[in-house]
Amino acid sequence: MRKLILLVALVLMAGLALTACNKKAAEPAADAAAAAPVKPTDPGDTKGWNAYLGPIVVKNMEGMTAAQPFAYMVKAPINDEAKADNARQLEAVQEVVSRGVTGGNLLAFAGPDSTATADLLISAFQAAKPNSLKNVIVLFVGDQADESRVSDAVKPTGATFRFVQI
Repeated sequence: MRKLILLVALVLMAGLALTACNKKAAEPAADAAAAAPVKPTDPGDTKGWNAYLGPIVVKNMEGMTAAQPFAYMVKAPINDEAKADNARQLEAVQEVVSRGVTGGNLLAFAGPDSTATADLLISAFQAAKPNSLKNVIVLFVGDQADESRVSDAVKPTGATFRFVQI
């Protein structure tokens, strides 16, 4: 009887040890799911959108040799302040694009309103000279409906175009 109790105790301890191992193996997956940002539903939630879009930009930095990307978060034009911020950002991007960008850099454009983001990018790239952005990566994070018109605007510059669906 004593041997049977000892055997049952060993089996129970082994079962608990295996259960603990399984929990530890499952925890990183749960942590990764918890750490993955959720797409915000409020277009005015700038912090939420930055948290959501940041990892997307980081995932698409392959081939970039510069120290850091040029990331442009285009706000949804929901109020006058957001529209003014986008107008200032358009001027800044137009200046950068018309001046030229050194190869190895990444220009990332994203925001809660794909159409507004695409419009800003297209307007900014109108001033670009042909083949002035060779070896530069242009990342557009938006809707599939805007991909081809943005690609068409970027193509003459010689930049490598990347698209990510939000």
